[in-house]
Amino acid sequence: MSLFLNKLIGVVNWTGDRWPSFARLVNSLAINGIVNSTRNRPHPWSTVSDYISWKGLTDRTWSARHLPARDLPNLPPVDSVAALFAKTAPVQRECAKSTCLFPAFAQYLTDGFIRTHVQDPEDRRKTTSNHEIDQSPLYGRTEAQTLALRLCSEDEGRKGRLKSRTDDSGEEWPPFLYLREGDAVDPQFAILDAPLGISHSTPEKRLTLFAVGGDRANATAQVSMMNALFLREHNRLAGLLEAQHPGWDDDHVFEVARNIGIVMFIKIVVEEYINHISPQGLKLRADPSCAWKAKWNRPNWITAEFSLLYRWHSLVPEQTVWGGVSFGAWVFQLNNDPLMKSGLAKSFEYVGAQPTAALGIGNSADFLVPVETSAILQARLNRIASYNDYRALVGLRRAQSFRDVTNDEGRQRALAALYDSPDTLEFYVGMFAEDRVENSPLPTLILKMVAIDAFSQAMTNPLLSQHILGDPVNSVAAFTQLGLDEIKATGSLADILGRNSKWDGKVPVAMTRADWVAA
Repeated sequence: MSLFLNKLIGVVNWTGDRWPSFARLVNSLAINGIVNSTRNRPHPWSTVSDYISWKGLTDRTWSARHLPARDLPNLPPVDSVAALFAKTAPVQRECAKSTCLFPAFAQYLTDGFIRTHVQDPEDRRKTTSNHEIDQSPLYGRTEAQTLALRLCSEDEGRKGRLKSRTDDSGEEWPPFLYLREGDAVDPQFAILDAPLGISHSTPEKRLTLFAVGGDRANATAQVSMMNALFLREHNRLAGLLEAQHPGWDDDHVFEVARNIGIVMFIKIVVEEYINHISPQGLKLRADPSCAWKAKWNRPNWITAEFSLLYRWHSLVPEQTVWGGVSFGAWVFQLNNDPLMKSGLAKSFEYVGAQPTAALGIGNSADFLVPVETSAILQARLNRIASYNDYRALVGLRRAQSFRDVTNDEGRQRALAALYDSPDTLEFYVGMFAEDRVENSPLPTLILKMVAIDAFSQAMTNPLLSQHILGDPVNSVAAFTQLGLDEIKATGSLADILGRNSKWDGKVPVAMTRADWVAA
């Protein structure tokens, strides 16, 4: 990036911090420019059939499609394709920009709405998603699950809370999912979805798992860490609301606390997570006014392609440094023991101190290569169009040769050995074969599609609408003035961690590495 452009962006950010109307204009131009670079929802196609149908346009148990189904010719063997993702060096390449807080948050975020059926291979065309950024890993994806997770008490000092427990050191955690006298699920949580992969766990690890709203929220200690943080924040907000409104019943306190929490979460999605992956350095803001009259403001519907492009397995380091000791990353799978022993603040510090691996083919940890195989099979089952088709969809030039996909000659040769041309290159392979964008942890096509889908789905949340957050009366009714002030004061995970743990701020907790310098 040129020195002049860096200075110009710095001036724009400085002016926006001091002149809200200017910030709103710049934000609206930037976000609308990103989202309008491709066709807006509703998508004509879904995974229910190859043709446009009423069921395909209305039945949201099927994934939507950005492009119609397409059979690609002469596809290479799945094992040969999966081998492209395996690390090509004894040690994974490191990402220059991101800490492990970035993939941990990304997984927690996307596990809330990318919910592919996994039990039956044929069901991988279907989804159990609510299609909203609604913090379902915390609150559950159904009303029955939410009720099971709530304390549901009208007692003073307990209204609106989620169930939790406090350990001997005073740390608050979600309750345990399994009974202490064995590995049976606690009956009060029988309605919750079973943790994904639980059949491969051990009784010892099962007894560390939390009762949470999502079947993936116990996936790793790093993801559980996120859920524990937002549980504490919900209960903190409920306490503040109850104190200010002693006449409110349990339901009222809970619902307003959830409203505040969801909007806080979306603010972090935009102002920390999206700004981290953005290469420009322009400070994007979670100002929903850009969506109020936008043509892309349509109901959310997660696509099959979005589910695939978020398989960022190669970001996961093969070795995790925790408390100064290196462990195999698989130690943290379905195991919350390291989290509870370290405490929330230290856990965030450990995760924020470790660089991620670099995203891309040839860099996935050995234990995750079988997961790459599953993703390739899912893409083929859903008959996803070619890599080049998706470049064209989002306004990028179609690759004419593998040199247009990547500058790395080794990758070029590897792709040419399996595919005739970029026109037959699979979407899942091509987007991870690309070179990463300067100043971003993501390659070009993934970066483009993530930005389009993230903004067009985050900014359309009902709570952010012109008639709720944008209305001076309804915004106070939905959030209270206290809640609006809390939302305004929140723009990062560190903001929430500081309010809900023993973190003193001396050790950085951020998605961007402390030693990263923009080009």
